[in-house]
Amino acid sequence: MADARVIPIHLAESPRCAAQTADGRPCRNRAGESGYCARHEPEAAARDRHPTGASAEPNALQQWLEEVLAFVRRRMTGDYPVDDMGFDRDLTEHALLPLLRPLYRSWWRIDQIGVENVPAEGPVLLVSNHSGTLPFDALMMKLGIFEETGRHVRLLAADLALQLPVVGELARKSGNTLACEDDALRLLRAGEVLGVFPEGFKGIGKPFRERYRLQRFGRGGFVEVALRAGVPIVPVAIVGAEEIYPIIANVKPLARLFNFPYFPVTPTFPLLGPLGTLPLPSKWIIEYGEPIHTEGFGTEAANDPMFVFNLTDQVREVIQQTLFKNLIQRKNAFF
Repeated sequence: MADARVIPIHLAESPRCAAQTADGRPCRNRAGESGYCARHEPEAAARDRHPTGASAEPNALQQWLEEVLAFVRRRMTGDYPVDDMGFDRDLTEHALLPLLRPLYRSWWRIDQIGVENVPAEGPVLLVSNHSGTLPFDALMMKLGIFEETGRHVRLLAADLALQLPVVGELARKSGNTLACEDDALRLLRAGEVLGVFPEGFKGIGKPFRERYRLQRFGRGGFVEVALRAGVPIVPVAIVGAEEIYPIIANVKPLARLFNFPYFPVTPTFPLLGPLGTLPLPSKWIIEYGEPIHTEGFGTEAANDPMFVFNLTDQVREVIQQTLFKNLIQRKNAFF
């Protein structure tokens, strides 16, 4: 017969752990001062903190509700900052950008390439093609940069966008400002990411037959701004926006009547009424090219028309070639 293990009296008389094992049997381990053994004591402490059995960590719904309540509280108390150009970071991050995420992730399934070319800090000028009838491409670029880097793109907008009721106010609050040299320089010298679309209305209002053919980049005002501020230029090519509202005609009399730059007719609008305003689910690719550095040229280069023209043409050519490359890569407009 094997020798039995001798248990000292003081241990034998010690209380047993009050917990149960996984199979439902009483735990045979000696209890500590809490009434539980070393193994079961953390579990008991967690149950004491959450007697209803709730997890110590809030789930996604709880976190979302907490964020919503905190946002509402800040709006009601006025406890949120707005800069002197009207940018409301709190509203943008917690209300406006979340509304765009379903479009970005599920509707247009946007792939971004070369985001690492956008610096994590410091000023930079993003120069992009423009298309799509409505400026969704600008909004998707803004959201894409924020998702990847946490930085806000301050977009330069035309007068019309800022003058529209509701739209103009939201544009200001989301960080947009008037497309003028003074505001652009002010933002870049403050270390911001600035986004410009040199094609303007000529880009977003062009007919579908001219898709992905860049319009004129104006007189190179964005290059002058970059040279005066001494910041890098990152060319951006956006594939996908041309197909969301294919313009098959432009009703110029209606455009003049409403003081619009164009009045588009698409395969679904105005034929389908309000339903025709739903954008088509094209497949998007946004690529950020290698930075073109302007720091070494000096501010005097901004006064040289030929130098400005050549640099403008270089940026335009990089964007055009990148568009062609990604169109071949995408193969199908909707898959």
